[in-house]
Amino acid sequence: MSTRKFGAPIKRNIDPRLLTGKGAFTDDINLPGALHAAFLRSPFARARIKGIDVSAAEQAAGVVAVYTCDNIGHLDIELPLLIPHPSMTDARTQRPLARDDVYYVGQTVAMVVAVDRYVAEDAVNLIDVDYEPLEVELDLESAVGDAAPLVHPTHPNNIAADFTQVCGNPEAAFAEAEHVTRIKIQVDRSTAAAMECRTVAARYDSVRGELTVWDGTQAPLGVRGGLASIFGFDEDKVRVIAPDVGGGFGQKVMFPYPDELLVPHAAIQLGRPVKYIEDRRENFIGSNQERTQIHEIELFARKNGEVIALRDNFLHDTGAFIPYGIAVAQVASTSIAGPYRIPNIHVRFRAVYTPTVPVTPYRGCGRPQSCFAIERAMDQLAEELGLDRFEVRRRNLIRDEDFPYTREGLLFADGLRVKLDSGQYHKALDMAREAIGWDAFAADQAAALKDGKALGLGLAYYVEGTGLGPYEGGHVKIHPITGKVYVNTGLTSQGQGHDTVFAQIVSDQLGVAVEDVIVVEGDTGTFEWGVATFASRAAVVSGNAIHKTAMKVREQTIKAAANMLEADPADIELRDGHAVIAGTDRKVSLAAIATATNPLRYAFNSAAQAATQFAPASRHDGPPLIDGQHPGLEATDYFSPECATWAYGVHAAIVEVDRDTCSVEVKKYVCIHDCGNMINPVIVDGQVMGGFAQGIGGALYERIEYDREGNPTNANFVDFLIPYATEVPNIEIAHLETPSPLNPLGVKGVGEAGCIAVGATLASGIEDALKPFGGAKFHQTPITPSMIFAAMSNA
Repeated sequence: MSTRKFGAPIKRNIDPRLLTGKGAFTDDINLPGALHAAFLRSPFARARIKGIDVSAAEQAAGVVAVYTCDNIGHLDIELPLLIPHPSMTDARTQRPLARDDVYYVGQTVAMVVAVDRYVAEDAVNLIDVDYEPLEVELDLESAVGDAAPLVHPTHPNNIAADFTQVCGNPEAAFAEAEHVTRIKIQVDRSTAAAMECRTVAARYDSVRGELTVWDGTQAPLGVRGGLASIFGFDEDKVRVIAPDVGGGFGQKVMFPYPDELLVPHAAIQLGRPVKYIEDRRENFIGSNQERTQIHEIELFARKNGEVIALRDNFLHDTGAFIPYGIAVAQVASTSIAGPYRIPNIHVRFRAVYTPTVPVTPYRGCGRPQSCFAIERAMDQLAEELGLDRFEVRRRNLIRDEDFPYTREGLLFADGLRVKLDSGQYHKALDMAREAIGWDAFAADQAAALKDGKALGLGLAYYVEGTGLGPYEGGHVKIHPITGKVYVNTGLTSQGQGHDTVFAQIVSDQLGVAVEDVIVVEGDTGTFEWGVATFASRAAVVSGNAIHKTAMKVREQTIKAAANMLEADPADIELRDGHAVIAGTDRKVSLAAIATATNPLRYAFNSAAQAATQFAPASRHDGPPLIDGQHPGLEATDYFSPECATWAYGVHAAIVEVDRDTCSVEVKKYVCIHDCGNMINPVIVDGQVMGGFAQGIGGALYERIEYDREGNPTNANFVDFLIPYATEVPNIEIAHLETPSPLNPLGVKGVGEAGCIAVGATLASGIEDALKPFGGAKFHQTPITPSMIFAAMSNA
């Protein structure tokens, strides 16, 4: 019998420690005798390196070592391509330290290791590099032109990949269409801007031949595997620990960044611990970014608004290198039809090299771009056909009876065909319509217009492919002394609340308090198999692995308890840390069961001593192990998903545009959200709200800007605008719970849900607000006051 803490709004276990300043981040790790690293970075977007003189730096007091590409030995290689794909030819990845050429401002050229960071930074400034600057082209559309300077001479027109996917028979459907809507949209580049920048520290034990690395990473197991492979170590000689991490959002999932190799290399070579803590400017110019895409999307429809085909041709900015392959663009291309029943799809993208910071997934990973494209197109289709925006969506939504809905021919980022597993898309739309007050809005808008105010309603629908494989695992053990339950998994947390969610899953099976479940993650020394925390997959993949494992331990516990209590296993209940015979007061603690099922421990206890640990009615004539039972109460198991699960939701907002200042005020914002069964509604809401805050940033504020020479012009928090708490409006969240049939818990991911539809929703609302004042169009994010002023002037 389950105690059913699964689904309860339990407070997060980790919050008291973090909120009282007791977190342990990489920079908090005390490494006696540690040296500190600093990097010389390229000041040019493209240039040839004609020479490097490090002599002055090497002679500076306090400097221990200076590294360039010429003295890092086997590390002077092109770094691994993490996700190969046939659409890429001769995919380019960077070297730890640049050799011959540099390809973006911020690329690492040299590393100084010194007694402290101050000395290291000063020594970096003593390195003299002779650069020959080369021509660059930053504009994405111009970069694919025949006359554009090439980032890599090996790639004509700067094309890194060219990939087309087709669903149905789009060519025939194009010819049948009674109406065609065409729209071009652009989503600009941004960055994760986590509270904690990237971090790495390393210590090498030469006696034991063991390398320990503390890394603020989302993928400690991947880092361990990569380090072991590149350095030629056995994996058991490399331990990677991800301590507390102050936000990840995808930027911290890629391995290797140059520092993740060079810091351990220096620690091994110098025989002393080495630490590198990235500063904010380095994060802006050296850590991966995302977002820039330009879509030209066409909807082929009947006059009643039914969309029978979609064609999308888009450019994806991959930056100077493509270490993560086409993942971002592929997610965008397979999400482009959103929640709509569009049977015929033709989508092509070209990933384009530009002389900028490399691009890898950032929270949303292609979905905000595709959502912006399809939702802006749906709004325009409704306007062109004179239809209500809610109604045109209703006519195209996938129906409940259509699930699972497969888009044959479209392969998601996991390499499997797109199969939307479950949903109540129509109900979610109705909930959004009611929550935003659509029926009363026309009167409110008219009243505002009489006062000269520009009031608008925005709407956007999104889908989110989540829970990617290939697998994750879990280990669960009941401690024989305390009865507390220890859980290990290969993931790491950056604030999501894994420790609480996973504890609830185990608590639900074993009948212990959530507070008595101790979750340890982010340490390759405690669990050796797994992938990483990314793509809204933790609850789906690791959660189900832990669920399966807890069920095994539950079965072990019940069998042992039934033997000890001389009862039928069917009569045993697990609750309050005990195994209880239903309907009686006869019970035995989980600690006692775990002790008794450990033969070695049992051998050191006399029958009398052991008897004091159990209820008087227990039987103690021998160790209560059943034939074939695992000693102790513990198990390990894994879960590999069949394919991605698809969460979804609807956003709606009422906004007011000040026509004098061109500022935007969000009067009301609602989100209808469905991630399947919710393990913890508090954490689900927190994930949605956090994503929403980042969505507000992408919609109205955040853009990485470059000058014509490729220099970042706003690589700081003065010029790169992120929303403060005062700029993030309240959000009203309502949930549906449509279980996924693809996993035992019936869950879907939630990590990126909040950010996906915000840009499309606010663009829709701003456009609606300004419709009476000339009909300005908004097909690009972020939407800044200057853009609103220009759009109003042009209209």
